[in-house]
Amino acid sequence: MSNHQPTPAHQPAGGQPPTPDKILQLINGYWATGILGAAAGHALFTHLEAGADTAVQLADRAQISDRGAQTLLDGLVSMGLVELHAGRYRNTPEAAAFLVRGGPVDLSGLAQLKLTQLGALADLPEVVRTGGPVRQAAAEVADSPHWTHVVPAIAAQSVPAAEVAADALGLDGAGEISILDVGGGSGVYTATWLRRNPAARATQLDWAPINAIARRLLAEHHLQDRFTCIDGDFHTTHLGTAAYDVALYSHIAHQEGPQDNIAVFTRLKDALKPGGALVVCDYIVEDDRSGPAFPLLFAAEMLLKSTHGGTWRQSDYRTWLTKAGFTDITFHHAPPATVVIAR
Repeated sequence: MSNHQPTPAHQPAGGQPPTPDKILQLINGYWATGILGAAAGHALFTHLEAGADTAVQLADRAQISDRGAQTLLDGLVSMGLVELHAGRYRNTPEAAAFLVRGGPVDLSGLAQLKLTQLGALADLPEVVRTGGPVRQAAAEVADSPHWTHVVPAIAAQSVPAAEVAADALGLDGAGEISILDVGGGSGVYTATWLRRNPAARATQLDWAPINAIARRLLAEHHLQDRFTCIDGDFHTTHLGTAAYDVALYSHIAHQEGPQDNIAVFTRLKDALKPGGALVVCDYIVEDDRSGPAFPLLFAAEMLLKSTHGGTWRQSDYRTWLTKAGFTDITFHHAPPATVVIAR
């Protein structure tokens, strides 16, 4: 009789037995959200960038306790956002690029916002059971206070995708073009595009409280003279006929169902001049739903906050855009998002 014991299916042959390390990191993942949100709230990354490189110096600059500064630094080192060299701390390139206040892609506000939303995750077991929000779907209410905090906080994350789209469209040399931004939120796409094309003009269609946020952003960039707003709901407001060279539908499709997306795409096709381009930016997954990782995780956000939304596949967008009358559809990598251009 052989004494050989078969290798369990979940243990690689010749490998070490699994450990709970990864599982424990995931179970306690809220620690990372808390540490990052607190560090961003106290501008630790900004102070590091300005030269404060010890816990004592950071505590003094941020007006927090020495113990608190050291705890945040320990966590940030663990998370790979801060490096330690000979007793001195410094931002990693990612932290320097995206977490220093006032930077071109400053995500520190988003880090603080997410810290305030941790409690909503406790609803997820019931939301999964019922298939939709158990609280009011804030993403679908015009005057929700939700927007006052969310719209400015998420603006910066769209800058890289806006640049990708501008390059793909050749906006810099496009001359006197007209742009329609549907559900434009902060106006960050419009601001990016108008800076790159000084002859372009843009119109944003969104709810009045959100348009007010966009007007402030465009004014800060001295672009308000080429920017107008239409207050309304894009589901029902007339978009015009053959009126625009470029239309934008950014991070809206994920909160809408398939039929609503087809309907809006069809109306946007009608609003474009012959040869005009529709730009769709969103978190899009592979057709077999094997990735990318961030869009797959984002599906839980939509389950919690929208009635019909989700993270849709590339094939979904192809189908919807084709039904709307577009024939030339291309996908452009803008991680964690994807830019779709349809003509």
